[in-house]
Amino acid sequence: MATRLTIDKVGRIVLPKPVRDKLQLVAGDELELESFGDRIMLRPSRGTAQLRKKRGVWVFRSGEPLSAATVQATAEQVRRERDEHNPGSRR
Repeated sequence: MATRLTIDKVGRIVLPKPVRDKLQLVAGDELELESFGDRIMLRPSRGTAQLRKKRGVWVFRSGEPLSAATVQATAEQVRRERDEHNPGSRR
């Protein structure tokens, strides 16, 4: 996407909504800036955390897929803990 941006009096620019949506950027997200020659590159600062946003949802990245049995056991444990803390919410 090529577009023109205007810098305001205090040096701010506004990223177009389609760009923010595509990169899943929201208020408070950090960007890394690199400049070389007459070019400027902005990139989301995602860090090396194991939690990343994927389509607006935080996803844990373990490096390898979890087995279906692990996912099922974890879901059941979370449900049990939830039911213990909220007895009136049982199905």
